[in-house]
Amino acid sequence: MAKAEPSTSRIVMEPLSQFDLSTHSRTTTVRSLAIATLSNSQHHRALLYVGTHSGTLFSLSADINDNNSAQNGAADSGSFLRKLSFLRSVSVSDFPVETILVLGDLGKVLLLSEGSLFLVDSELSNRATRLGFSKGIAVVTRRKLRSGECEGSGLGTNSQRFLQKLGGLRSKEGEVQGGEGGACVLAVGIGRRLIIVELVLGNRGGRSEKDVNGSLVVLKEIQCVDGVISTMVWLDDSIVVGTANGYSLISCVTGQGNVIFSLPDVSRPPRLKLLHREWRVLLLVDNVGIIVDAHGQPVGGSLVFRHGLDSVGELSSYVVIVSDGKIELYHKKNGSCVQVLPFGGEGIGPCIVASEEDRGGKLIAVATATKVVCYQKLPYVEQIKDLLRKKNYKGAISLVEELESEGEMSKDLLSFVHAQVGFLLLFDLHFEEAVDHFLLSETMQPSEVFPFIMRDPNRWSLLVPRIRYWGLHPPPAPLEDVVDDGLMTIQRASFLRKAGVETIVDNDHFLIPPNRADLLESAIKNISRYLEACREKNLTQSVKEGVDTLLMYLYRALNHVEDMERLASSTNWCVVEELEHMLEESGHLRTLAFLCASKGMSSKAVSIWRILARNYSSGLWKGPALENNLQDSGENLISGKAIAAAEASKILEESSDQDLILQHLGWIADISQVLAVKVLTSDKREIQLSPDKVVTSIDPQKVEILQRYLQWLIEEQDCIDTQFHTLYALSLAKTAIEVFETENIDSGNIERKSLATLRNSIFQTPVRERLQMFLQSSDLYDPEEVLDLIEGSELWLEKAILYRRLGQETLVLQILALKLEDSEAAEQYCAEIGRADAYMQLLEMYLDPQDGKDPMFTAAVRLLHNHGESLDPLQVLEKLSPDMPLQLASETLLRMFRARVHHHRQGQIVHNLSRAVDIDARLSRLEERSRHVQINDESLCDSCNARLGTKLFAMYPDDTVVCYKIRLNDSKGS
Repeated sequence: MAKAEPSTSRIVMEPLSQFDLSTHSRTTTVRSLAIATLSNSQHHRALLYVGTHSGTLFSLSADINDNNSAQNGAADSGSFLRKLSFLRSVSVSDFPVETILVLGDLGKVLLLSEGSLFLVDSELSNRATRLGFSKGIAVVTRRKLRSGECEGSGLGTNSQRFLQKLGGLRSKEGEVQGGEGGACVLAVGIGRRLIIVELVLGNRGGRSEKDVNGSLVVLKEIQCVDGVISTMVWLDDSIVVGTANGYSLISCVTGQGNVIFSLPDVSRPPRLKLLHREWRVLLLVDNVGIIVDAHGQPVGGSLVFRHGLDSVGELSSYVVIVSDGKIELYHKKNGSCVQVLPFGGEGIGPCIVASEEDRGGKLIAVATATKVVCYQKLPYVEQIKDLLRKKNYKGAISLVEELESEGEMSKDLLSFVHAQVGFLLLFDLHFEEAVDHFLLSETMQPSEVFPFIMRDPNRWSLLVPRIRYWGLHPPPAPLEDVVDDGLMTIQRASFLRKAGVETIVDNDHFLIPPNRADLLESAIKNISRYLEACREKNLTQSVKEGVDTLLMYLYRALNHVEDMERLASSTNWCVVEELEHMLEESGHLRTLAFLCASKGMSSKAVSIWRILARNYSSGLWKGPALENNLQDSGENLISGKAIAAAEASKILEESSDQDLILQHLGWIADISQVLAVKVLTSDKREIQLSPDKVVTSIDPQKVEILQRYLQWLIEEQDCIDTQFHTLYALSLAKTAIEVFETENIDSGNIERKSLATLRNSIFQTPVRERLQMFLQSSDLYDPEEVLDLIEGSELWLEKAILYRRLGQETLVLQILALKLEDSEAAEQYCAEIGRADAYMQLLEMYLDPQDGKDPMFTAAVRLLHNHGESLDPLQVLEKLSPDMPLQLASETLLRMFRARVHHHRQGQIVHNLSRAVDIDARLSRLEERSRHVQINDESLCDSCNARLGTKLFAMYPDDTVVCYKIRLNDSKGS
């Protein structure tokens, strides 16, 4: 940022008008000064009262026009000043007028001269009247209320309550209470005494207000002041007095006083100043000012002035001091000197400053011996403008923030100034600081920077707001022009400096001359940063389109490919028509593809990826997410073709356009069968593809793609179409035959070939395993058609599964027992058949294998050992071959016979036990039927209590007797 000017270069106030006392009196000089302001709807009128050493009081008038002051500020600050209008003068006494106290609410002016008080009307139309009171008055002040009004007994309830605190109002004969008169409460200091008096004005005999005289009524006298009172300020119920010994705080109600602090033995006379804005008191000790509150407690830090001072005043947030021909303004909070104005030159003698008795005062008056100059506070906007013209941007922002915190400036104006500073810094080639201020502005619109990116006219020209800034910067122009103009300004300023002409161009540009390319890059980067931040704001659709589209332009200018692709692939408002030609010419087809995909232009996006797949070179770009899914083991780079195919597959996975998907399926499958399968089996699309068209469109050479699609269709989509089940089984069987024949060409490398086949396959399990699982799990394929395909192959287990489907039990047992020699599987199949003859049939196969094979005695013995109990021993003996060694079968046959005898005996035991149970049941029934019961005329039904008489009845096993009706009901209920 351009370096801020020293703080004293700030302009807070400017000269307004002046008055030369020597033109009216050559024998006297100024002794005291006061200001009173009268205002109406159009302009303010200030009255200045000037007291002289000769005892004369002058009244002067100054017109203040707020509308013209800012425009005339430059002229007024020059050598020519308007003259203060002389109104009237009145002679007070032959001694200097020490103090002027304007009683604006009463239309009077109270004067202190010759140790006495004088009263004169505010227009000085009558002579000054001496008030009858003790002489020797050194200082007088009026009570001030926090509301800004002065205290008066005839003005309302506040005065009455205050007078009650003091003990009531003491009236004298002839004084008028209330009515047409008025009053105010004063404090006067006489030596060590502090006297509280009431100035009462009375109107007798119909005299005009100008002729009304006043009288002083003593309300209270306080004798406890330490030292001779030389200065005094009264606020609320406390009076701060200053003496040569120090400052004290005195309660005007109780009369008790407390020392605030003492002055050193050698110091200047004490001075006090009431700060109306903060409602505090400034205590001066030599060149140090200490601010205290109404309780005498210090508040904040001290103000350290550069020199000793003659007089002190207040202007808004500043303390004004005059000394040695200079006016200095110090900020109350931070104590910095913000402005120094030369006044009358060195050696002109003591000076006096007076300010308005108002927290919002805008005027001060400064007087030397013969000259009075009125200064006007410059409006805040003009102060800010002046700082900006001087390139003191930091000072301008500080001032605005200060005003905003004090409630004197709105947040909108603060945002406005941030934007204005941002534009000034932008044209000063400080792009980073400019954007920082843009971001701090809450009212600046993103479209205001559009003209810096794209020349007018363009699509968004009408969106640029016509905001009227302060005319401190040129109109918006493309960044290239801004940089060129800025460099030209620096070059021109360099020539002027060599010629001895001062310029306000940043010194950094002279020490390190900027480079055009670096400046332009910085400009584009920072404007991009601003637009990125604006994307988070709530904007209209047209502005969003402009922000994102122009941001893409800036990324392209910087060749930030990653940022371009990130923006294009995310949710964005870019206008494709505006960017398409630019991206095609610059070769950023990948960005264009991302952009088309984000806008739903799937066909164009996939077509671009297809073009890129043809032209990409290996390792052109890495995609971390793709590396984990696609790269082969031991490889770290992914080919550009794989990236293009992966991006295209992402689009097609969500698309329901069947023609588009099948159109591009081929080239994706050529690059990656995994991606092709993902496209076909995606569950992200709303409408699934037609299986018939998918199957017919798959390249016959891409057998695994077809198999994986059919597997997904059957297992995950629960397809029950027999056509696809049979097609899947035939495809697996054909592949299994090919793999089997390939592996058997060189039997020594079977394991290595199997591993290589799995590594290059999209499946994790071998094809025969998948075929066997499917043949066993599905019931919808045509087993005969599959069997015809594998009939001449060595896929015996698959044949066994198919024969089993067809119910060919003998063929199944032959394959399991004789071809595969899987005794366990053969016995399991016999168990599934569930007939004893199946085991006998299997035994015959073991003993007589046919085709010249030797009998399988071990398998036969295993079968007899496991299932011999269920076989007929006689049939087994008949089937045994005479060639079978006796030692192999003896033990098994013996166990069979023993089991047979045990089974027979066990059956007899069970038969006899069952017979015994039957006999017991018959006996119990007979006993129950032989039971008797006697019924007479008094017998009752145990359920309904009805007399049985000759009715039918029933008796339960628990001896309960019920009528036949209840018996029927119980039978129906059960």
